[in-house]
Amino acid sequence: MQSAELLMPVPQEPAVDDAVAEASDVRIEPSAVQAISSAQVAPVSMIPKVKKMRRLEGFARDARSVLLGAISISIIVGFWYLATKYQWDFYVRFDNIPSPGAVLHDFLALGRSEVFYKNMWVSLERIFAGFAVAAVSGVTLGMLIGRYRLAKDMLFPPIELMRPIPAIAWVPISIMLWPTNESSIVFITFLGAFFPITINTIHGVMQVDKVLLRAGKCLGAREVAILREIVFPSALPHIFTGLSVGMGVAWVSLIAAEMISGQFGIGYFTWEAYSLIQYQDIVVGMIVIGILGLLCSGLIRLAGNLLMPWVANSRKGASA
Repeated sequence: MQSAELLMPVPQEPAVDDAVAEASDVRIEPSAVQAISSAQVAPVSMIPKVKKMRRLEGFARDARSVLLGAISISIIVGFWYLATKYQWDFYVRFDNIPSPGAVLHDFLALGRSEVFYKNMWVSLERIFAGFAVAAVSGVTLGMLIGRYRLAKDMLFPPIELMRPIPAIAWVPISIMLWPTNESSIVFITFLGAFFPITINTIHGVMQVDKVLLRAGKCLGAREVAILREIVFPSALPHIFTGLSVGMGVAWVSLIAAEMISGQFGIGYFTWEAYSLIQYQDIVVGMIVIGILGLLCSGLIRLAGNLLMPWVANSRKGASA
């Protein structure tokens, strides 16, 4: 029995003690400790400087964008000036096109006209009325169609059938449908914005991450909560894309409707100037339409940045 015990292997002690002993022999130099502590403190002390540098970089990027935009607009105005001064005629004729100076003089003169401001105000009222109805109905129907199969089977086919019809083609029908010209013009504006908003909302809802939907259901969220907390925020980037596109199409539809059946509005002003052979007023009307459309699109982008700060921050990071 004793011989058997002698033949058995003696268990070895773990090498932890040796490792601890070796580690205890390691000496950390004071310079290394100072370097580590300075590395930990340095980023905190540099935060104000980093923020200031980032603000300066952002200001430089904005200034560069403004400068490039001003240069591009100046090139277009310069080409316009040379083409009208020397009356270039190479298939495209500039004989009857007013010069930039004449347009500016006419624009300053119209700035003192109450009728001109009334035309702009009437167009803005029409665009906001039609666009507001299109935004509410388009987002609502887009959410339903993108989320529920029954709504898609019932509502999507007629929308796809009417979507290719230009808004200008609806003018005769709208005049017969609505009791006043004002209502028909607002309806045409609504149609121009409705389809881009609806289609983009549908795509946004259909691209919501299914993992988020399953997680919401597993946590006991009801359908209303899922729509409000998951589907709608996830689809917001597509919704605002549709709103931006819809605003542009709404302006196109509005100007066309005002030219055909309007009595006031910037589109009516531009068409009346053409009828009266007032070429400077035509160009002024076109420029005002572009400025008003730019301001409306800017309001949509501003609202998008306020409602989707994560998207705005990601864009800033990408541009940096």
